[in-house]
Amino acid sequence: MGNTATKSKKGYPFGFYACSLGFTFERCAFYTVKWLLAIWLATETTSKMGGMGLTSVEAGKISAYFVAATYITPMIGGYLADYWVSPRLCVVLGMILMGAGYLVGWQATNLTLVWVMIILVAVGTGLFKGNLSGVNSLMFDDQDELNSAFSVQYSFVNIGSFIGTTFVVLLADSQGYQFLLLIAGILLLVDAVWFLANGKALGNKGKEPFKKDQRSFVDKDKKAAEESKPLTTGDKKRVFAIIIVTLLSAIFWIAWYMSYNVVYYYFGFGDSSEFLNWADWSLFGWKIPQTSYFDSLNALTCIVLGPVFAIVWAKMAARPKGDMSMFKKTAIGIFLVGLSYVAMVLANIIRGDGQCSWFWVILIALLMSVGEMIFSPLGNSFISMFAPAKLMGLLLGFWPIAVFIATLIYPSLYGALDAGSRAGKFNLYYGIIAAVVIVCAVLLYAFSGKLDKLADEK
Repeated sequence: MGNTATKSKKGYPFGFYACSLGFTFERCAFYTVKWLLAIWLATETTSKMGGMGLTSVEAGKISAYFVAATYITPMIGGYLADYWVSPRLCVVLGMILMGAGYLVGWQATNLTLVWVMIILVAVGTGLFKGNLSGVNSLMFDDQDELNSAFSVQYSFVNIGSFIGTTFVVLLADSQGYQFLLLIAGILLLVDAVWFLANGKALGNKGKEPFKKDQRSFVDKDKKAAEESKPLTTGDKKRVFAIIIVTLLSAIFWIAWYMSYNVVYYYFGFGDSSEFLNWADWSLFGWKIPQTSYFDSLNALTCIVLGPVFAIVWAKMAARPKGDMSMFKKTAIGIFLVGLSYVAMVLANIIRGDGQCSWFWVILIALLMSVGEMIFSPLGNSFISMFAPAKLMGLLLGFWPIAVFIATLIYPSLYGALDAGSRAGKFNLYYGIIAAVVIVCAVLLYAFSGKLDKLADEK
């Protein structure tokens, strides 16, 4: 096998697409199950589709902890891939473990088995997620290609999410909720076969731990020096910049993830009194089959905008003054998700004692999704460009820490506001959240110049 990855006739290397499609299979399963846990666990046990009979707060917490667990373990998987294990081997083992976890969930008859599923999927995700992004980043010879490439990769992620939350979920009507977990398990096993079958397209990229710098756009002499010397002051400042932007993005993810609970349980419908049905889920006379179509809106927006933003970032990077900074992009993303909460409050005011149009749900999804696309896909690119080689896998695993923090916080916040929101204080509570998020965005944008200097330190 050669040392170079197989190139496609035009555009990105074929190995890039092999890795990106690996995300498509995995995210199809993940986002299907993320929605499933929130709905299945809150559905009455007597429902024909199956349910666990939990409250929305309890079900929302378990769904959140499922997400949280899959966003903390990539740090461990990243460390293994930095120093000890082939990143490509980590990816395959991760796929197999995730598939096994979903199959356990398929047969779950109690919450204990649900937690076993969550643990297996979390460990598998830890081996898979950051390391597949790391391998994908090695496909490029030009550092300036990374922003646009990772925006395209993000579209592959959202294609998986869209297929899962639009089409796979429809099987629940005839087969029950848990059948979706069987589909998720099969998807991950197919994913492992796909990745192994396309190993030739990757060349030798990712066969050795990331400690051995395999980035083509880094000078060979610099690689050798980095592997043997301690971190410089500039390295430490760039690591600090990565940590800062990661923690600041947690503000976005707290608001972003909690919005799903609001839409599922307040504006959504289901087979339980926990679902308040504030919105009319009909579109031109067609009854929308599942509340997972809110997730589908997010995915579809990201699919459409991925190539658009790839072009935008490429053009901005080509300017004499360069691209907009990661801190500014994060601030804009936070601002837009704050506006989505303004839309929630307006929708509740307009509906009165009845239902609001589903177009309000569309507006909420659009604001969230555009905010997400402005900065989220670029986290991996930002890290791939600025992280010291010996820490790249670890820092790629650290980027999801923002989501981990958010998913530990937002269920408690939602739970604290739930009773009051159902009793008529929704506009007050969520109006305050909107104001706080928007103010945070404005402050971050105002101070972004000082934060930019950390990443630019040589």
